[in-house]
Amino acid sequence: MGLEDKITSVHLDILKEIGNIGAAHAATSLSIVLNKKIDMNVPKVSIESFTEMMEMAGGSENIVACVLLQIEGDASGYMFFILSIKQCENFIRQMTGDAHFSIRQPALSELGISAFQELGNILAGSYLTALSNFTKLELYPSVPLVCFDMFGAIISHGLIELSQTSDYAIVIDTSLSDEHDGFGDTMNGQFFLLPNPDSFQTIFQALGVEI
Repeated sequence: MGLEDKITSVHLDILKEIGNIGAAHAATSLSIVLNKKIDMNVPKVSIESFTEMMEMAGGSENIVACVLLQIEGDASGYMFFILSIKQCENFIRQMTGDAHFSIRQPALSELGISAFQELGNILAGSYLTALSNFTKLELYPSVPLVCFDMFGAIISHGLIELSQTSDYAIVIDTSLSDEHDGFGDTMNGQFFLLPNPDSFQTIFQALGVEI
């Protein structure tokens, strides 16, 4: 029996609740940084195979914006926050006030990169804190790295280690909007949480659900 047969709606509801708690904290932090009200929620959490994960991101050759963190502690693995290039540019313009920022510029501004890195840091940190509080596990994120590349090339950083022993990722859909619609629309991103194989069991055991 594969992992997809063991995960139930109870597992996913717990992860979604944790995600929404993290989203509430992240929205508060972003509201302070951007000086305007930010709403954020987690409409869906799912367990997906690596193949399905590639399809959800638009295919392995789709160019995306990514913030990558390595997770260490009681449950280790990798976390990727993925945004479309357009939505990433919209966010950076909002955060920096640079209306002309473009990822296609010959030289990316350090301020723009730092802004996107801070977004990933706030979101990932809020989610991991909520997960840690629920599970009582010690989880330590690394300093976030920013990349703009094909999704397949980015995600392979985590798959090189994990694909030999695991085939699944926790996918956390994330939706952000602001009171003045400055993002141009609701900003939809995705977290791909790739725990090391033993960490799946560790996380769900800590939540009180056996897999």
